[in-house]
Amino acid sequence: MSPRNLVSALSIVLAMAAAPAWAGDGHDHGDGTPVVNSNGPKRLPDGSVFLPKPAQHQFGVRTLLVEAGALPRTIELAGKVVMDPNAGGKIQAVLAGRLESGPQGFPSIGQSVRKGDVLAYVVPSSGQIERANQSAQLAELRAARTLAEKRVLRLRELADTVPKKDIETAESELTSLTERVAAVGGGLSQRDALIAPVSGLIASSNALAGQVVDARELVFEVVDPRRLRVEALAYDPDVAADVASASIAVGQERVSLVFLGGGRSMREQALPLMFRGEDDRLGRLAVGQPLKVFVQSRSMLQGYSVPAASLMKNPSNQTVVWVKTAPERFEPRTVTAEPLDGANVAVTSGLKAGERVVTRAASLVNQVR
Repeated sequence: MSPRNLVSALSIVLAMAAAPAWAGDGHDHGDGTPVVNSNGPKRLPDGSVFLPKPAQHQFGVRTLLVEAGALPRTIELAGKVVMDPNAGGKIQAVLAGRLESGPQGFPSIGQSVRKGDVLAYVVPSSGQIERANQSAQLAELRAARTLAEKRVLRLRELADTVPKKDIETAESELTSLTERVAAVGGGLSQRDALIAPVSGLIASSNALAGQVVDARELVFEVVDPRRLRVEALAYDPDVAADVASASIAVGQERVSLVFLGGGRSMREQALPLMFRGEDDRLGRLAVGQPLKVFVQSRSMLQGYSVPAASLMKNPSNQTVVWVKTAPERFEPRTVTAEPLDGANVAVTSGLKAGERVVTRAASLVNQVR
């Protein structure tokens, strides 16, 4: 083969090797290059997130334009919900005995009652010897009363010959015996009524038909859900002297509290602070429920108020918020935050005025990879 023909043959072989070989339908091995969707949500190399408009609407992303301002310095205290002593009460058994239902039966938890309603009865329990002695005493008193009645009748028939003072003495003795019979007889059959001290709802009930209770045992609790108080424990005595306002978070909502005063006796190495709520949303809370109380002092700090739901954690466990820098671009910003009122926090560093912070669906943006 001539050199020219050899070069031509090699060119044809190389061209065939460079050309792709296509398998027939159903004979490929699925090792083709996957198609990449460049329009979907994705994390960019610089750590920001590309989120197209359709994905933003699907996630429900909302943003807030932040502005710097003076915010009250806030202290977070542990607290709990307690009864208002003027709008709640405990119903206890005065005597040991057996429970009986009231005129409307035993009230159930959550039932509305009015002040003065009879909720149950306590039938006093006593020993056999004691009851026998009371029965014997009652029999003697009844016999003495019968004799006194007959004596009064005789003296009244002889009123013309008997001094009037003797008749009055006999009548007085008859009256005394009648009252003693009523007192002893009532002690054998009398029931102690458990009466609602205030109007409200039954918060707890420990009553069952035939149940035996001891004296001072708690049977019912009544509370007015519209008038609840919040008690917080302050480990710094100076906190009580610098309270400007306070609030709690009920779900995602902020509820203001009115400061009533602080105690002067230590409890669990802390001073109790009492607050009153003037909001119907307090009715969602239960007596004894633990919660966080945010006490705003009179001193101020400079920062940005953002919802607490905007705070996220990055892979380095740093606190970040997501800032919308372009219509479809979000950047994480490492921030320093302090408590504000439960529903919002005060960001003291990491943000600039006029930036848009993600306030809703921030967790979904934070999960984009």
